[in-house]
Amino acid sequence: MTTPYRIMMPGHLRSAVVFASPHSGREYPPRFLEQSVLDEKSIRSSEDAYVDLLLETAPEHGAPLLIAQTPRAFVDLNRAADELDPAVIEGCASATTSPRVASGLGVIPRVVSNGRAIYCGKISQTEAQERLTQVWYPYHRALEDLLNATRARCDEAILIDVHSMPHEAIMAPRARRPHRPHIVLGDRFGTSCAPWVIDSVQNIFEAEGFRVARNAPFPGAYIAQKYGKPRSGQHVLQIEIDRALYLDEIQIAPSGNFTKMRKIMQRVVAQISNFNGLRKIPFAAE
Repeated sequence: MTTPYRIMMPGHLRSAVVFASPHSGREYPPRFLEQSVLDEKSIRSSEDAYVDLLLETAPEHGAPLLIAQTPRAFVDLNRAADELDPAVIEGCASATTSPRVASGLGVIPRVVSNGRAIYCGKISQTEAQERLTQVWYPYHRALEDLLNATRARCDEAILIDVHSMPHEAIMAPRARRPHRPHIVLGDRFGTSCAPWVIDSVQNIFEAEGFRVARNAPFPGAYIAQKYGKPRSGQHVLQIEIDRALYLDEIQIAPSGNFTKMRKIMQRVVAQISNFNGLRKIPFAAE
């Protein structure tokens, strides 16, 4: 098992922001691939592929970047540790009635995109707990440590939790609108971050020409719910980026637009990194 995450730290910490990419991991354990009934391309379909590369300049602007290396199909870091699925874990009695578990998207996922089953059969409880011990808990300890250190230094901490959404997700009927968004910002309907955080980030994306929506269809999941404590000075904003902007979703490879999108995201990351605590907002976002 490789290290489940890596942290890219700046030479000089000067931001109240922590960037994270919990779903871009692409180091698949060989035994896991042997267990799965999916081919190597299909099993990658639930990845937020290459989001880490869109964020990699964050340390240049004084902000740490936490990147998952273990893939989402193996352990989903944006789920609670007790979101266990009896349909995929042998002898497991789920401790939660989460709709995510019911749909096969618990902390040990049963399916990838489009409901395709990962396994034929179940894994043991021992194996499920080993995955949590080796991957889930270390990642969340690292995330908590980064947020605590940032709050101690800046009085506030702002987690920018970045994901990518399948283009079909915003083409679905429930998301039907005159102009479908390129970016969806999730603050769990105002509960995971202060209004100035989401307002500022929306301004930054819109200044780059993106259409931005809030909370629909992605309001934020476990990480936003767990770590978003705006009254205590700890904010979490989830960002979903339309994969069609930079990715060939069929090949799961950077598209011809990747370089352009990467440069845009470098500017976005630079501006967000200027958030340095105590509600100090960069001039460009006002």
